Amino acid sequence: MTSIFIDYVKFILGVSIFIIFIFIVSFATLSSAKTNEFPENLSNSATSSFAFSNNGWIWPIPGYTKISSYFGKRNSPTAGASSYHSGLDIPAPEGTPLYSIARSKVIFASWGAGGGYTITLQLLDYDNIKVSYCHVSPIMYVSYGENIEQNKIIGCVGPKNVYGIKNNPYKDTNGNPTNGATTGCHLHFSIKLNNKNVDPLAFYDIN
Repeated sequence: MTSIFIDYVKFILGVSIFIIFIFIVSFATLSSAKTNEFPENLSNSATSSFAFSNNGWIWPIPGYTKISSYFGKRNSPTAGASSYHSGLDIPAPEGTPLYSIARSKVIFASWGAGGGYTITLQLLDYDNIKVSYCHVSPIMYVSYGENIEQNKIIGCVGPKNVYGIKNNPYKDTNGNPTNGATTGCHLHFSIKLNNKNVDPLAFYDIN
């Protein structure tokens, strides 16, 4: 009788351990699957104030209008960075959401060399205008070929350092690989008109 009871206890313990193991594996899988999903703590449309352009475009990173590097000639801030700046550098913390400035089609969403992880949009109402968001997070909320509406969060400001890019030539002063040619977390925002970079501030009033 005692032996049967011991066997029964062992059986119950074994089943319990198996159930706990399945629960842990399922939870880990679910958490991993959510990595590329839209974060629950972010709204998919902007609710804070925007700087609008005269075309009705929204500012790509609401709440952050300080410019650390303007369009045009400059001293290169780090190796690999151009001395003629193709856009605006807008400092913001890692994870700050980035918004589509207008109705667009995603024509690039991947690693972009000096720009680090980059998202480029073709504006649907302007065949000759493209906008790029550089040094973004490798976790993006849009994909190549997707049509998106204005105000949609497309990604977030990325980290300074990124890993896993083969032969990444961009490094910080400690030799760690960076998110393109960058010295810190920020959005590089550029606009191309007829495939030529133009000053984004020609389109916006951010005062």
